[in-house]
Amino acid sequence: MDKKNNSTKKAQERVQKFGRFLSAMVMPNIGAFIAWGIITALFIPTGWVPNEQLGALVDPMITYLLPLLIGYTGGQMIGGKRGGVVGAVATMGVIVGADVPMFIGAMIMGPLGGYIIKKFDDAVEGKIPAGFEMLVNNFSVGIIGAIVTLLAFLGIGPVVQNLNHVLEVGVRAIVNAGLLPLTSLFVEPGKILFLNNAMNHGVLGPLGLQEAKELGKSIFFLLETNPGPGLGILLAYWVFSKGSVKQSAPGAVIIHFLGGIHEIYFPYILMNPILLLAVAAGGASGVLVFSILGAGLVATPSPGSIFALIAMTPKGGYLPVLAGVLISTAVSFLVGAYFIKRVSNRQNEDELSEAQERVAELKGKQPELSVNTIVFACDAGMGSSAMAATNLRNKIKKAGLDIQVIHGAIEEIPADAELVITHESLTERAKAKAKNAEHISIKDYFNDAALEGLIDRLKGKSNRRQEIHFFEEKMDVLKKANIKLNLPSVTKIEAIKMAGQILVDDGYVEKEYIQSMLEREEHLSTYIGNGVAIPHGAGSAKHLIKKSGIVVLQFPDGILFDENKVHIVIGIAGAGDEHLSILANIASTLENEEIAEVFKKTTSVEEIYSKFTAEAL
Repeated sequence: MDKKNNSTKKAQERVQKFGRFLSAMVMPNIGAFIAWGIITALFIPTGWVPNEQLGALVDPMITYLLPLLIGYTGGQMIGGKRGGVVGAVATMGVIVGADVPMFIGAMIMGPLGGYIIKKFDDAVEGKIPAGFEMLVNNFSVGIIGAIVTLLAFLGIGPVVQNLNHVLEVGVRAIVNAGLLPLTSLFVEPGKILFLNNAMNHGVLGPLGLQEAKELGKSIFFLLETNPGPGLGILLAYWVFSKGSVKQSAPGAVIIHFLGGIHEIYFPYILMNPILLLAVAAGGASGVLVFSILGAGLVATPSPGSIFALIAMTPKGGYLPVLAGVLISTAVSFLVGAYFIKRVSNRQNEDELSEAQERVAELKGKQPELSVNTIVFACDAGMGSSAMAATNLRNKIKKAGLDIQVIHGAIEEIPADAELVITHESLTERAKAKAKNAEHISIKDYFNDAALEGLIDRLKGKSNRRQEIHFFEEKMDVLKKANIKLNLPSVTKIEAIKMAGQILVDDGYVEKEYIQSMLEREEHLSTYIGNGVAIPHGAGSAKHLIKKSGIVVLQFPDGILFDENKVHIVIGIAGAGDEHLSILANIASTLENEEIAEVFKKTTSVEEIYSKFTAEAL
């Protein structure tokens, strides 16, 4: 049984990881989807203010712009800027190779292009003679991009076309068998694959026209255009998710339900594919209600907004149509809420997992090495920085150090870069890009004294005062005075306020941070198991944190966090990485049930302090 449970859990994790990857490709481009949706809703022939000239923007945007953005983003995620370029070029292959919008093709070819160019870069790293970097970089992108684009044109496009045909056949078979609600098993996934227009106009529309001629209305006009399933998903994200997804959901609701642009909610499904069950359930429920109450429209509503549905409803048929939309929304919302809440709750665990990984990294790192990666940056990222990086890479290799050296433009410096080297004329720009990194300014890209000194430092001759200062900062994160034991039981809200007030009084956060802690708890419980909760502010409250701090409150008799009994409340404010090693130690300590039980009753501040700060010493 344990093996079966483990394999099921692993399968779920793989699906969720895949969903997060799809989400990371699509979500940065949501603004472009909204722009397209607004133009579509306004200017198409059946839009709110039809305009033939402005409406000409609609097809090029959905055919070229949106897939190319997704392809570039997917390639960049795998292979950086070069991967993004190859991913976008490869996406053109599937765009031209099919006559339906190639969003799925972009999600395949973008990452594939990024992966191939990354493998090429790894293979030639350190083997390109100094001075030839720009030549090799440009021609490799061009040659690999051309090959992958031809592959996409000849292979991926036809596959998606065939998928569209399979969906058409499936819908027709279900309709002919008289099992209309089951059409949602094909229609809803087909919509998420951006084949909604093909199904609607190629299959459901013609069937609806034929039935409408005989009966004056047709249910087929409602199968794909029902906004209920998508509305339910967006509302569930609005209520139960967090961060940028939660903030974008209200706008998507307006575009989808009132504007009639259903494509706006497809990325929200792609980021968590299990939600296909929610929209399929919602769609099937709506169709069942439509069938029982005899709902139908006189023509296809376009765009598919609630206003368009009402406009296409025959006299006396409003109640059946609205009832089906309402039921499908409710079912989709309830099923979607279950899965979205599970993902959101898991994000609290991820925060501790991140801290544990961080402390494991710190344990395994040799003391004399201060960095894992060095970034060499210049204006363009292809000329001087590429040659200098090659030169430094050879020196580091000769010194027997296992440190990666990368190069790029100033604008491409990672925000979490550890060590950045730039010409002295570019250092200020580099500091603005990577504020937490150590910056080294040089005058000579090849023989600068600072580079020789760097090699010495990397070999273990660095200034110990910096390390001492670093650990002093860590010790300021959790103070013995901020471990409060044997507290009388209070409400969850009072406990969070108590932890927040200590953070305020000790200068870690602004007073408004307490409200952010309460708001986060309202939307998402911070209970993590074994009688422990870790209340903290939302990401949007980062500006309220002055420095990283942790407080520990013990309630021997326990307090309720929703249905869970909590004995240890750990208030957190994280400004940088200083708190992660302590947080990791807290996680590894309290995941042991026996130790967690001891900490619920202990009267020794020293015992808790020594356990929680051991890894930071």
